[in-house]
Amino acid sequence: MDHLSELKALIVRHCAGGRTVSANPRLVLLNAPRTTRPGPALYQPTFFLAVQGRKRLVVGDRVIEYDSAKSLMVSIDLPVTAAICEASPEKPYLAVGLSLDRAAIAAMLLEMPGQDDGRLASIAVAPVTAEILDPMLRLTRLLDRPEDIPVLAPLAEREILYRLLQGPQGPVLRQIALRDSRLSRIAKAIDWIRGHYQEPLKVGPLAEIAGMSQSSFHRHFKAATAMSPLQYQKQIRLQEARSLLLGQSASAGHVAFAVGYESSSQFTREYARLFGAPPARDAARLRGAPVDAAGP
Repeated sequence: MDHLSELKALIVRHCAGGRTVSANPRLVLLNAPRTTRPGPALYQPTFFLAVQGRKRLVVGDRVIEYDSAKSLMVSIDLPVTAAICEASPEKPYLAVGLSLDRAAIAAMLLEMPGQDDGRLASIAVAPVTAEILDPMLRLTRLLDRPEDIPVLAPLAEREILYRLLQGPQGPVLRQIALRDSRLSRIAKAIDWIRGHYQEPLKVGPLAEIAGMSQSSFHRHFKAATAMSPLQYQKQIRLQEARSLLLGQSASAGHVAFAVGYESSSQFTREYARLFGAPPARDAARLRGAPVDAAGP
């Protein structure tokens, strides 16, 4: 059995359907038997490998697709619009994602230092190679022997990170761990936005957090995320609003003010523009239907 076929079998065995956090808490599996409509999702720093089917992401004005031939890496918390565009009950979309450990990457860079090329890309695709497939398969095999995970999983993850650092996604991965890289400084501002998304956004204080001038911060933020800080905050607010609507019986007006909107009508317009329906209708639709997968 080749590597891809074995990975498919492992994903099906350990993920009956939907998105599953495995016995290795940093390994996420996805088994989706149908295509999905485009929907907002928040991707966190993760290496994604689709072993069957195809997924499409829209990040700002960029369109990115990945499948069994192309892997995906995300280096910061990034709002995207995602859709599974190739899947069926006979050949479901199957994927595995490994969350990226900043401390592990930083420790590895001490052993294999390299030049920071200043790249600000927060998302990158690259060809899938045998050098990546082999340790990903060994890592996923450990789900059959969970007692081996504490000792053997870190070894396989270390090899994956080493191969990624050596490959075309290496500069993006390196940016995660370098404390004074421009991407790391933008990430500090992103952490602030995510923790204070209800508050009015002022570029000046965010630029100070990132240690940049306002013009430089705005330019680098857009380069990293393909959106402005205000657009990023809006995405976070609306996704949080959707979670509140699904988890509570609150009105759209109450949720609008809870996530930082001063105008309920503006909230409703922007919510409908992002999710394709007004808040109440969207929440009712989602309660009665499977939620689009936001995983690998």
